[in-house]
Amino acid sequence: MLGKKVPFVTFRTRVRDESIEGPNPFRWEDKTSDDYFKGKKVVLFSLPGAFTPTCSTFQLPDFEKLSDEFKAEGVDEIYCISVNDAFVMNAWAKAQGVDKVKVIPDGSGEFTRKMGMLVAKDNLGFGMRSWRYGAIVNDGTVDQWFEEEGFSDNCETDPYGVSSPQNILEKLKASKVEAA
Repeated sequence: MLGKKVPFVTFRTRVRDESIEGPNPFRWEDKTSDDYFKGKKVVLFSLPGAFTPTCSTFQLPDFEKLSDEFKAEGVDEIYCISVNDAFVMNAWAKAQGVDKVKVIPDGSGEFTRKMGMLVAKDNLGFGMRSWRYGAIVNDGTVDQWFEEEGFSDNCETDPYGVSSPQNILEKLKASKVEAA
């Protein structure tokens, strides 16, 4: 993955629109990979599913808590992507109280598939989902890659550590020191 461009896809997102009345003031908005990655240094992390235990207890909240430290290292945005639709991703972000990490819905799994990270999780009743990984992406190109071990369909375990925000931040700081 190192040195490769992220795939160009269109994401179907739901954005708040104050001109819409009622209990669901959101409208559809298409966003492309360029909208998210072009001209920016971002941390991208992916996970098997919104509202799942590891993702909700550790991964997403810890990225949110450490977001200022990532910004201090020159990161423009932190993105969480999952093979979930826009409704689920927005509800999860709201339930988690997240506003610094942006969630990206990959409802069809197209981005995840093109990243080579789509796996079957039928053993959990999930269907096709993303393997857990993280990346530092600079202007659409993968600079650093953090893939959990054991990549496979219907993996019996849910490894977590390599793609943790603590590990990614540590490697980001170390690479900055090496470059100096």
